[in-house]
Amino acid sequence: MILSKKVASIKPSVTLEISAKAKALKKEGKDIIAFTAGEPDFNTPDYIIKEAERALVEGKTKYTPTAGIPELKKAIVKKLKAENNLEYKESNIVVSSGAKSSLYHAFEAILNEGDEVIIPAPYWITYVEQVGLAGGVCKIVNTDEKSGYKLIKEQFEGAITPKTKCVLINSPCNPTGVVYTKDELLELARVAEKHNLIIISDEVYEKLVFDGEEHVSIASLTPYAKEHTVVINGVSKTYAMTGWRIGYMACPEEIASAVSAMQGHTTSNACSFAQYASATAIEGGHEFVDYMVREFDYRRKALVEGLSLIDGIRLVYPKGAFYVFMDVSAFFGKSYHGKVITGSVSFAEALLEGGVAVIPGLAFGDDNSVRLAYTVSGEDIYRGIDTFKAFIAELN
Repeated sequence: MILSKKVASIKPSVTLEISAKAKALKKEGKDIIAFTAGEPDFNTPDYIIKEAERALVEGKTKYTPTAGIPELKKAIVKKLKAENNLEYKESNIVVSSGAKSSLYHAFEAILNEGDEVIIPAPYWITYVEQVGLAGGVCKIVNTDEKSGYKLIKEQFEGAITPKTKCVLINSPCNPTGVVYTKDELLELARVAEKHNLIIISDEVYEKLVFDGEEHVSIASLTPYAKEHTVVINGVSKTYAMTGWRIGYMACPEEIASAVSAMQGHTTSNACSFAQYASATAIEGGHEFVDYMVREFDYRRKALVEGLSLIDGIRLVYPKGAFYVFMDVSAFFGKSYHGKVITGSVSFAEALLEGGVAVIPGLAFGDDNSVRLAYTVSGEDIYRGIDTFKAFIAELN
């Protein structure tokens, strides 16, 4: 059977591949500490579950408006105004089956064949695959430790060509955990305005910020940014609702209308009762979010402090999300049980054999590094650090 060129070009998820290997080893009885899951390990709060139950009992299981139920859209509009200083109408909001779906529909709505999208690396792997599926071309801009893994004004301008259509900003960032400041975002917004570019701002980790950092939506900084930004968000990371599959975008009405029409022929509406539960989640739940952030902060500090004591490890202290992205290139050329480590994939494979699962940085556009998610218990973090140290000691 001959597949379409678009689908045939999609690369399998390295994240899922390593996670599957870790799960298989666990089933075989091997003790594996998995720093792989990009989702909170907390259960969805009871008040959200009860709202879903109420919706089910009341028969709210039918089709909803394609762009989302009024209750959820109202909650999103209210949230964006109160928390992000963004004024939107319900007609600017489109609810989708997860933020990943929102992102893909956004790319489809704005990209023509050959249009370029500027994406800072390290990046979430899905960005690259979605841009390709939508007919766009990724213009990857490599960031480094010196810039704190952030896209800076000079790099941004240097990457722009006549084919550039938009830039993607992810703050707090997966996989690096960096958080852009207001001034840094303002500089990028001005470059986008100068070159008449669309901004896609992935803000799904907005609540997970530490050390007094503040999440700022780039759309709130200038009139141009407001009218040319697609804000992507959802309930998955903030309320431990990854499986509920509710994401949303806030954007100019022209884009919202196009995406709504598109969804009408692809996914239709997002899950009905999950939408009612999500409206309740957004309207309340601050105590749960505060608790989760405190717990992640404790784990973040424990993991970073433990890893920082290992010779050869380099990392930028994460200020947001729930990831640590560390450079392990100092160990390339060494071997583990007779196998030579040549890059992030072979490092992750060897480390998995040693009892710790991490995601190779190659998946994020940086083959010198690996990503660890501290979505595991404090006990597992300390065990993981000890196991990691033992692994490093065995390299030769």
